Amino acid sequence: MSRILLGFFYAPALCLLWLTNHAVDSVQLSAPEVVTAAYGGSVTVPCQYDHQFRENTKYWCKGKIYRLCRIVVKTPKNRPSNRSFITDDKEAGVFTVTMTSLRKSDEDMYWCVIARSGTNIYAGVRLCVSHTVITTTTTTPTSSSPMAQEEIIWWTVLRWILFILILCCLVSTHIVVWRIKTARKIWPHLQFKRQSSNIYD
Repeated sequence: MSRILLGFFYAPALCLLWLTNHAVDSVQLSAPEVVTAAYGGSVTVPCQYDHQFRENTKYWCKGKIYRLCRIVVKTPKNRPSNRSFITDDKEAGVFTVTMTSLRKSDEDMYWCVIARSGTNIYAGVRLCVSHTVITTTTTTPTSSSPMAQEEIIWWTVLRWILFILILCCLVSTHIVVWRIKTARKIWPHLQFKRQSSNIYD
């Protein structure tokens, strides 16, 4: 019974923690979900991040699954990699990736990534290469800096509220379990006393 109660409260708690953490990460780093560029042309993708990550290493990697992606280019020192370049504007809170001489093989899923201790923050960008006139495509971030700051504050407050609610639920669960266990221990003694009193009566 106690294990069922604990499982009933722990499962939603873990789900809430995961959802709030994922939501906060998505606000801390934003990028266009889909970018389309011409074959043979170039594309520039901005990855906007919160200013607390100004000194963190940023990189651009390729692969359908983030955890299996291959790093194409990374900071610092604006290191070029064949046809890809990366720059980091720390004042604006945006690191920008430019890919030139696009080929059909470049069409894939890419990831804007901020390296940090624990779990990295990442945002997916799908690159589509079309057979049209050679052009240079520049995309803009999905959200502006002031709005991102407001969303970060809002999600931070919400996460703390949820954390307190979850903590209260866990504490109340432990109290209920403790009372059930205590009642189970006391009940046999009460029955024995009642039987003894009935015998003497």
